[in-house]
Amino acid sequence: MASVPERLIDAATRLFAAKGFDRVAVQDIVDLAGVTKGAMYHYFGSKDDLLHEIYGSLLRMQTERLEHFAAGSAPVAERLHAAAVDVVVTSVDNFDQARVYFRSADHLAEDKVREMRVERRRYHERFRSLVEEGQASGVFRTDVPADLTVHYFFGTVHHLGQWYSADGPLSAKQVGRHFADLLLASLRPVPEDSP
Repeated sequence: MASVPERLIDAATRLFAAKGFDRVAVQDIVDLAGVTKGAMYHYFGSKDDLLHEIYGSLLRMQTERLEHFAAGSAPVAERLHAAAVDVVVTSVDNFDQARVYFRSADHLAEDKVREMRVERRRYHERFRSLVEEGQASGVFRTDVPADLTVHYFFGTVHHLGQWYSADGPLSAKQVGRHFADLLLASLRPVPEDSP
């Protein structure tokens, strides 16, 4: 059986996704989780803390996975491809967590929003370091800034929730591979005689 914090996070995620953060009371969360308010306040000081943890846990998991790919011994193009597939798959697998956060982040205190931005920036910077590694070694083109490449890629990832459906023709892994293929294709050096 899941721990009390896990049950609370799961209940809050489901309720925030279904009703919206501001329409969910603490009592709704504890009722669905099957715990008391006292148990909730033992682990989380407020509904805001739950919202913060919902996205924080997803971001921590994705960061750990990115570090695993980035630190591997495969060629940089393979490591970047694997990391790109992974962020799509883990985003799809945890849609409710990501969607809840992006829809409700404005309800958080400014210090918590700043903290999440720092964590997300750290993830993007690590991802960017793979692009820069490939550029430095001549594997990737250098005429497009690595920052721009990363912003472009994550702009598409962050919009998955608006169109992707698990009932659609493509699995999360297939979409991830297509996104990663497009990213790598955009990074291939342009032949010198091209316009």
